[in-house]
Amino acid sequence: MPVPDAIYPVGLVVAGRRCVVVGGGSVAARKVAGLVQAGADVLVVAREICEEIRLLPVHLAERPYQSGDLDLAWLVISATDDPAVNRRVHADGAAARVWVNAADDPEACSFTLPAVLRRGPVTVAVATGGHSPALAGWLRDQVADQLGPEIGRLAELLSEARDELQAAGRSTEGVDWRRALDSDMLELIRTGRMAQARERLQGCL
Repeated sequence: MPVPDAIYPVGLVVAGRRCVVVGGGSVAARKVAGLVQAGADVLVVAREICEEIRLLPVHLAERPYQSGDLDLAWLVISATDDPAVNRRVHADGAAARVWVNAADDPEACSFTLPAVLRRGPVTVAVATGGHSPALAGWLRDQVADQLGPEIGRLAELLSEARDELQAAGRSTEGVDWRRALDSDMLELIRTGRMAQARERLQGCL
C-alpha cells in the first residue's frame, strides 16, 4: 500500500483496551511506554525483551509472534527489525480489521504515529503521514520551545470555567473563548499570577 498524501488525524482512547506490541528492543520500548502512559492493556511479544520493557506494567510473551496474538486486540504495533514479520503482522491485522503500525515500514501500516508533545492535558501531535518521522520530530521540538508548563495550566483553567458555565445552565458554545486566549492570561499564568488570570477569564465570559 503506498504512503498516502493525507491522513485522518484522531486521538484514540486506548485506556483499558488490549494493544499488542511485536518486538522487544529499544524501538518497541518507546512504543510500549507511550501505550502504558495512555492506560492501555499492553501485550509484548518478542523472542527477546529488553529490561526497559520488563520494568513496565505489561504482559510479556517471550517467543516468536503468532497470528493468535492479535485476538482481542484493538491496536497493534510491529517494531521488529524483520520486514517479513512486520508484513505478516500487517496482513493478520488487516484480516482481523485491527489497526496496525509497523515501525519504519509505511507500506505495512494502517495508521501512522505522530511525534507527540504533552503539557499536562494538552497534547500536540505532528505527523507527516509516514513520509518523514525525522521531520515530525523536528517540528515537534520547535513547538516544544514555545510551549511551557503554563499551557497545561491554562487548559485546566479553561476546563474549570466550562464546567462552571455548564453547572449554571449556560451554553459554552456562545462564549468568546478566543477573546480570553488573546488576552494576557497566558503571561499571567507564566508569572504565577493565577488569581489574576482567573479574573481575566471571568471578564471575558
